Amino acid sequence: MQRDVIIACDFKSAEDTFKFLDLFRDEARKPFLKIGMELFYAEGPEIVREIKRRGHKIFLDLKLHDIPNTVKKAMAVLSRLDVDMCNVHAAGTIEMMKAALEGLTRADGTRPLLIAVTQLTSTSEERMRSELLIDASINDTIVKYAQNTRDAGLDGVVCSPLEAGMVHAACGEGFLTITPGVRFADGDVADQVRVTTPARAREIGSDFIVVGRPITAAEDPVAAYRRCVAEFVG
Repeated sequence: MQRDVIIACDFKSAEDTFKFLDLFRDEARKPFLKIGMELFYAEGPEIVREIKRRGHKIFLDLKLHDIPNTVKKAMAVLSRLDVDMCNVHAAGTIEMMKAALEGLTRADGTRPLLIAVTQLTSTSEERMRSELLIDASINDTIVKYAQNTRDAGLDGVVCSPLEAGMVHAACGEGFLTITPGVRFADGDVADQVRVTTPARAREIGSDFIVVGRPITAAEDPVAAYRRCVAEFVG
């Protein structure tokens, strides 16, 4: 699968989102977009439908984590939105991930890509130990969650780009790594802990990078997007 840059559309309203997307109206390459909780909860499914009508691929980032039956039913609803990728939390267990996959798969056998979150890029090993009482190292935890995700039949995981190589080593090159926590070398890391640059993410083995504020808050978002694509995709 060809690597790609996904822009995190972490806006509070449809108005703000479309104002941003209008900047890309003349781009031959329509950006792949991530719609997260804030925008989806504010605008509902119609925001997904309108963005699809505009020709964008969509990663619907809702990170489902509940009992297996609830996740299965929710995924069956999301599968009707014609998104290209969606996700769950790997901490929900293999049973929950299998249920998510079953719910997401349509009657004709088609479905969006389904991935699982290992550990959020805002989580440090110190916080994982002190607040979550997980005594294994963060790297061992991420690899185990990735292996569980693979065993459940999902397509890949969300992880820091710093962990993409070890996930591929543990789960195979065909197992996708979708990596937020990407910043330009001359940029601000903001609230994320485990970060790297687009070029380095490519070297380590990320299949997709998710980039938010370095593009959306840039003085020239289109130029920032093109820079990301040049550094990551080539």
